[in-house]
Amino acid sequence: MCYFFHMIIGLAQIAPRLGDLKHNYDLHFAEIENAAKEKADLLVFPELSLTGYTLKDLSEEVALNPLKDSRFQKLVAASRRLSLVVGFVEEKEKGLYHNSAAFLSGGRIRHIHRKVFLPTGGIFEEGKIFMPGRIFAPFATPFGRAGLLICRDFLHTSASYLLFAGGAEMVIVISAAPGRGLSELAGFVSSRLWQLMGEAVSLFSTCFVVYCNRVGFEDGLAFAGGSFIFGPSGELLVKAPELEARSFFQEIRPEDVRAARRKFPYKRDDKPEIILEALKRIVGNHED
Repeated sequence: MCYFFHMIIGLAQIAPRLGDLKHNYDLHFAEIENAAKEKADLLVFPELSLTGYTLKDLSEEVALNPLKDSRFQKLVAASRRLSLVVGFVEEKEKGLYHNSAAFLSGGRIRHIHRKVFLPTGGIFEEGKIFMPGRIFAPFATPFGRAGLLICRDFLHTSASYLLFAGGAEMVIVISAAPGRGLSELAGFVSSRLWQLMGEAVSLFSTCFVVYCNRVGFEDGLAFAGGSFIFGPSGELLVKAPELEARSFFQEIRPEDVRAARRKFPYKRDDKPEIILEALKRIVGNHED
């Protein structure tokens, strides 16, 4: 495993077209070409970046098996140039669909995360369309251990903790979060929610937090953008504007995790075995 002394991360804050696979794949390859020119080592796309978000009955039409789909395999091949995170509808079993994110690197699918917490109610209908995932698992990358989360997963502190306990040095979050509420300051009230979580997770997990949100409009929803990267001591490294469709790049030092964990020894002092026993008791009580 070759760990990077420094690396460049790209946030592809794009506006995919709903159900238009050709356009969305073309957009991905254009962003990859641009990121390669910027010498990026990792390019992160938003949630359901290949399909659009408000799919409803379109989900079956755009679903794919990443091991067999020829267009997806071209993205896998492109990951020989730089690592990629993409969002898509995965047909893991016949007729069963997941809201999934794939980490592609070195011409291989290194990891697939299936969204666990599916918002259903109000404007959100994911539980009517997708099966929930059941695993939060860090995995090896060329720049250290990382974990993937999809949108609402990030708002459950348990998800980030499981990645932290599993040794993640970077938490990558892909999102399709609408903008809601107007702030007295510039931007949406809802965007502050994501940034607060990014700051807290990065500081108390002493890891990088990379959050990529989409922009554009679908079925009356305005997606907020506002992508960001926090460093492992809780410092904001880059914050993209809201509603602006383009890529943003930031150089980081993966080695900064070591310094942060010397200063804030939360990882050293973590006791997952105690938490496990407490959770067993809590679940047991719920079943009584």
